[in-house]
Amino acid sequence: MRIDIITVLPELLKSPFEASIMKRAIEKGLVEIHLHNLRDYTDKSYNQVDDYQFGGGAGMVLMIEPIDKCISALKKERQYDEIIYMTPDGETLNQRTSNSLSLLTNIIVLCGHYKGVDQRVRDILITREISIGDYVLSGGELGAAVLCDSVIRLLPGVLNDETSALTDTFQDDLLAPPVYTRPREYKGLKVPDILLSGNFPEIEKWREDQAMERTIKRRPDLLEE
Repeated sequence: MRIDIITVLPELLKSPFEASIMKRAIEKGLVEIHLHNLRDYTDKSYNQVDDYQFGGGAGMVLMIEPIDKCISALKKERQYDEIIYMTPDGETLNQRTSNSLSLLTNIIVLCGHYKGVDQRVRDILITREISIGDYVLSGGELGAAVLCDSVIRLLPGVLNDETSALTDTFQDDLLAPPVYTRPREYKGLKVPDILLSGNFPEIEKWREDQAMERTIKRRPDLLEE
């Protein structure tokens, strides 16, 4: 998989890909991450990529021209399955979305900034708009990092145990059951006996029951969907 991220703050995005699972995925050659500074695609003075919005109003808007130039340059090199714009008013990222994106080959992620992007960018260049939640960040960079992490960890070979991702919360529209490790008892708190029984069919049933119970209590909306 190749992910091209277009941003006005590439330095903000470097560290997430230099540690942990995403770094390992890159080193294994399972994913390529390329950061593109939008300011490299403008001919305005001082590398300007934003301007005041027509009609007045607070906040600057990213201009269409540098974005179009950057995306066009990338599309000359390869075909892209999705061109994603990170924006608070996009579809909310969920596990289903991450699962589907993990099956793609080439993705462009455009990070919004300031007041957003010229609407014409969204009308003619973007194929999908994604939000990581109902709140506003200073820019789309952190959202892009979250999106990439949620997708990259699903790629075959990234996790040491590939079945781990299959039992994550939300994979089957249920929250994950509680988990325990050593010691068996701590300050009077004991690990449930069933987990120590070695009866794996019963353990699996217990986990399914716990997942359902936790979902009903904490996220009943998942069952409604």
